[in-house]
Amino acid sequence: MEKLYVVKIGGNIIDDEAKLASFLKNFSSIFGASSSSRGRAILVHGGGKLATRVAEAMGIQQQMIDGRRVTDAGTLKVVTMVYAGFINKSIVAQLQARDCNAIGLTGADGNVIQAHKRIHPTIDYGFVGDVDAVNAGLLNSLLQQNIAVVLAPITHNNEGQLLNTNADTIAQETAKAMSALYETELIYSFEKAGVLLDVDDEASVIKEINPSSYTKLKEENRIFAGMIPKLDNAFQAVGSGVSKVIIGKAEQLQQLIDGSAGTAIINQ
Repeated sequence: MEKLYVVKIGGNIIDDEAKLASFLKNFSSIFGASSSSRGRAILVHGGGKLATRVAEAMGIQQQMIDGRRVTDAGTLKVVTMVYAGFINKSIVAQLQARDCNAIGLTGADGNVIQAHKRIHPTIDYGFVGDVDAVNAGLLNSLLQQNIAVVLAPITHNNEGQLLNTNADTIAQETAKAMSALYETELIYSFEKAGVLLDVDDEASVIKEINPSSYTKLKEENRIFAGMIPKLDNAFQAVGSGVSKVIIGKAEQLQQLIDGSAGTAIINQ
């Protein structure tokens, strides 16, 4: 079965122009036209802090609950402009400049990702979406033309409503859907070297975590609390057909792919 890498790039990399350029250079060298050994690739991005800065400049107050943005009508316009517009197309343009043919999409384009407005018993998150379906067939048709797909975290509900959707979730759901067609690996690339035993020590990377070791690490309170949601998503992915999830530093993309860096999440 052919290899596919679904790569999620972290917001702290998006926020740093030099780090983003370096990451996209590495991404292009691996998956661009000049690479003789490239696999297929889908790149998923969020928006970093730019949407917050733009919203504040427009006088649109921002509210975050447990790290998730409450998306009112004004905020939805901002995140659509920033995520689906400026950031998405800037990434695509930089990839094209490096001989990596790419196309930028939201969930509404080609009906790639359908979602529904989040339902919560006590909190109204506004126009925030939870994923219902991923159009694997359309994504596959683009990948088979040697086009890297760049997904912005905007989805739709098939009734004309756009929805702001967590980029980590989009990456996870896309990897799960594509695992029926490819041997799919999901890579969460961000500013840390991997899952760390000590958040202040980059050398404390845990090389591999399986379900039993994850349970033990949590029981011993050895996992940084902010990493637990990402790990929970990772185990859900490997339990749903994704062959492996890798978490690690964006600057080490090649090493994350070849297994010499980061933390591997496996289901055995």
